Amino acid sequence: MRNILFSTAAVLMAGAASAALAQSADLPKGAAHNIVLVHGAFVDQTSWQPVADFLTKKGYNVTLVENPLTSLAADVDATRQALAKQNGKTVLVGHSWGGVVITEAGNDPKVSALVYVSAFAPDVGQSLAALARSGPATEGAAAIHPDAKGNLNIDPKVFPSAVAADLPLQFAESLASHQLPLNHTAFEAPVDTAAWRDKPTFYVISTKDKVIAPEAQKFFASRMKAQTTEVAGSHASLVVHAKEVAEVIEKAALAE
Repeated sequence: MRNILFSTAAVLMAGAASAALAQSADLPKGAAHNIVLVHGAFVDQTSWQPVADFLTKKGYNVTLVENPLTSLAADVDATRQALAKQNGKTVLVGHSWGGVVITEAGNDPKVSALVYVSAFAPDVGQSLAALARSGPATEGAAAIHPDAKGNLNIDPKVFPSAVAADLPLQFAESLASHQLPLNHTAFEAPVDTAAWRDKPTFYVISTKDKVIAPEAQKFFASRMKAQTTEVAGSHASLVVHAKEVAEVIEKAALAE
């Protein structure tokens, strides 16, 4: 069963700010009206809910992709199915593992810009495993282990401090115990296209991230020549810094 714990935490962390937003307003002329949000490993699509709430209240059409996390191909297919339902220009956004997915799926002609949020950003022929091995070691990456079926999880004892140190402890612990495993084949699968080479690209760097080192995030952003924004958040900055993340996505919606 898909968990809704991230959205519950979002109510606490972003609810007051979200409620203060004006109701749906006219979008800027020429802006992409569609936003497709792709979640990372170990959590579900509700991790994007606080960002989605901000954008929806601004008038954007927001879609949350539900990744099966069974393979890179399966997650890319789920994302492409979501893109097929969009009418017009679309900003494609990925968090963590979702960055690998949007790198592959983002060559869709509807995609006008890409946004990476604390995300892996491979080049052609690179896999998540290759990026993890070549980047700085982190507490979170070191705590990823396969279960008896080969599916990957983060050690529940390490998860709260490594992934969600700025969320309330009880929610971080609940997320740790309700993880959605990532199939090990997804971890090893290389991408065969790098959509960021041909699309306007934006990157939100989380400076307190203990899963993807901030140094690695800066490398990805630099290699992609992305417009970068830094937030003083953990790997869960898409929840805690939802407003800042949403503002970057709004900038991407205006990209030419």
